[in-house]
Amino acid sequence: MNFHEEEILGKAYDSRLMKRLLQFLYPYRSKVTLAVGLLLIAAIIQLAGPFLTKIAIDRYIAHGNVHGLKLIAMIYFAILGVQYVISFVHQYLTAWIGQNVMFDIRAKIFTHLQKLPLSFFDKNPVGRLVTRTTNDVETLNNMLSSGVVAIFGDVFVLVGIIIVMINLNWQLALLTFTVLPLIIYASFLFRKKVRESYRKIRLRIARINSYLQENISGMTTVQIFNREKKNFDRFMELNNSYKEAHLETIRYYAIFFPAIEIISSLALALILWYGGIKIIDHTLTLGIVVAFVQYSERFFQPIRDLSDKYNIMQAAMASSERIFKLLDTPEQIMVPENYLPLPPAKGEIEFRNVTFSYNGTDNVLKNVSFKIKPGEKVAVVGATGAGKTSLISLITRMYEPTQGKILMDGVDTSRLKVRELRRRIGVVLQDVFIFSGNIEDNIRLGNQDISFEEVVEAAKNVNAHKFIEKHSHNYRHKLSERGSNLSVGQKQLLSFARALAFKPEILILDEATSSVDTETEHLISDAINKLMEFRTSLIIAHRLSTIQHADWILVLHKGEIRERGTHQELLKQGGIYYRLYQLQFNK
Repeated sequence: MNFHEEEILGKAYDSRLMKRLLQFLYPYRSKVTLAVGLLLIAAIIQLAGPFLTKIAIDRYIAHGNVHGLKLIAMIYFAILGVQYVISFVHQYLTAWIGQNVMFDIRAKIFTHLQKLPLSFFDKNPVGRLVTRTTNDVETLNNMLSSGVVAIFGDVFVLVGIIIVMINLNWQLALLTFTVLPLIIYASFLFRKKVRESYRKIRLRIARINSYLQENISGMTTVQIFNREKKNFDRFMELNNSYKEAHLETIRYYAIFFPAIEIISSLALALILWYGGIKIIDHTLTLGIVVAFVQYSERFFQPIRDLSDKYNIMQAAMASSERIFKLLDTPEQIMVPENYLPLPPAKGEIEFRNVTFSYNGTDNVLKNVSFKIKPGEKVAVVGATGAGKTSLISLITRMYEPTQGKILMDGVDTSRLKVRELRRRIGVVLQDVFIFSGNIEDNIRLGNQDISFEEVVEAAKNVNAHKFIEKHSHNYRHKLSERGSNLSVGQKQLLSFARALAFKPEILILDEATSSVDTETEHLISDAINKLMEFRTSLIIAHRLSTIQHADWILVLHKGEIRERGTHQELLKQGGIYYRLYQLQFNK
């Protein structure tokens, strides 16, 4: 797997990406405005505390005015109460905004994923897509809840403290600011080191996600071949690498924050030294010095926060770049601009000089042409890799032909609405996918137009009803993920019932009976023949015994149609089909 995407560092601020992110905030603009307004009020309140301390010392304590001191104390407590309320509302509000924006982004990503062509999923592993929908979106939440909005608060506090300190005593303020070059230098080094550490973390978590997905999906193979120890050792390598990347980040934080504390303590020492001298000289009051001590503590806190928020912003920019790259992937065109309405259903399928390639270079199908008349039962045979399954993918428009045209009832399928086209086609694949839920839901697939009676009828036609009845809840029987509590044959029968419940005009069977035992195959063969009687049917099979009664047979070899005819005609030709027949029946 190529992890280059995970290595994107991103800028600390990218105006292009930020504009796109702000689009997700737009529906909550009133609440964002309120959050920023609360930050401004909170910043002003933070400035009031030290100033009240100065007044209390210089105006009341120094003159023994207890009544005035009580008043100041009451005001101070009132301010603390207001600060608590504002902090609570602000934190809840920003968290609410962040969760709702995450909800919207995840919904947008999932909706977009469902509209992407299958070629996209051929190139992008599941682990990467899961990372986009979870980890990357969570990173954006960190920015929204404790990053971009909170930065405004830090800036408000910094600007306010600078103005107040200069107004109180500009000489003492400038002396306090002398340590700023040290803080800027320390922050620069910290950002540089942590930037690289975060890159390693993102890269290694992507590797872990991909490895987990691969191993859990292939657990049967892992256990059969006793690879648990080997796979565990490899996972521990990845796990340890991820842990070391995090520990590296922790080390930099452990160095940076104490360094900032020392620098801020140096500023405090300068205030006490210079302020003490001025107090002794009676050119400065004790209240101003105490206020400066408190302001200096509050001055360095936003600077520490800004260094941390820089990393949050940088990670968010990298995540947003990956998310928007996914969202910018062109969707399959479901409704062509010049689309045509579907003609009355007949079931005619025609391929005209169709060439197809998955990667743009190696052609899987080469200049394929044939025409299936309404109601015909046509089989396609050939060795593995001959291009049989690709025919299905093209008919259902999971992929588009590289060259040539595919017509349904005389209309080019590229000019039909994809949903309307697929409504007319029922497909039963060799690898059956069962969703978690119940049996009825897996047959109906959420289509409420299909009644329960029609679900039962479809199941009876393929003899699935018999095994369904054995479950205590019948059609409400709960199925686990991928139908792991069903046998392979039972899953295959459900896929038959699923296809038939939708009453398609065209039926496609891709190795549909390969996973069904001989007894079950006999049970469903009569039902299949009845269902095919008034439907155009395309059967792809390795087992030639299942297609001997097809109206005619196509023989594919290396992406080309080499032979066509009935079973008996092809045997008489003594070509590819004849050799396949001999291999299967040892004749």
